[in-house]
Amino acid sequence: MAIDINCDMGESFSLYKMGNDEGIMPYITEANVACGFHGSDPNHIRTTVELAKKHNVKVGAHFSLPDLAGFGRREMKIDREEMANIVIYQIGALNEFLKIAGVPLAHLKPHGSLYGMAARQEHIAHAICDASEHLDVPIFGLSGTLHEEIYTARGLEFRAEYFADLDYDDNGNLLITREHPTLDPAIVAEKALRAVRDRIVVSVSGVESPVRAETVCIHSDTPNVLEIAQAVKEALSEHLADA
Repeated sequence: MAIDINCDMGESFSLYKMGNDEGIMPYITEANVACGFHGSDPNHIRTTVELAKKHNVKVGAHFSLPDLAGFGRREMKIDREEMANIVIYQIGALNEFLKIAGVPLAHLKPHGSLYGMAARQEHIAHAICDASEHLDVPIFGLSGTLHEEIYTARGLEFRAEYFADLDYDDNGNLLITREHPTLDPAIVAEKALRAVRDRIVVSVSGVESPVRAETVCIHSDTPNVLEIAQAVKEALSEHLADA
């Protein structure tokens, strides 16, 4: 199976800059564009869509909990109907900019704490389905969690995601942190290749767990993300969708 490299992008807000979207874009095949609730604003959404179009990179909606101050990395208690409406609102905002640019919506991906909540809480996973089942695009998620179970049961296309620049615990679960440290690009790339080729992820304590990686994520707010993006693309060059 051909592999994609995705990155969370367009997360700058007003005068505050987040990440190096211009530098990263040539090394990825999919951009998860923030929709305004954890980062971004109308100007940055449009700029990121146009940048992705310039580099022939597919664009997906990266929607979040309504937590701009916490960058979407703080959990909230929200019922199913409200959560669905929050997701619809964000996808709709991005979709209008995509229509103007003549770029199709390629995929969907929850951000931060919403991503983790959907992996564990049935009503949140269902809310995401409620908001997106009419769009006929895949949703990114973690294999072996409610992402896969509920999205597929609801008839949505599920794409298993591996996080190259995040750690996993001994049970193969993702460790979501509020800040990302500087990482060794060679080690990150080696782990990504092993996840794709061997379907193995190694925890911080050295325990191996099975993993599926149909798309590999890097984060634009990882301090040395440009070097990581270059190393990951080189390591996965034989497996990439555009290879």
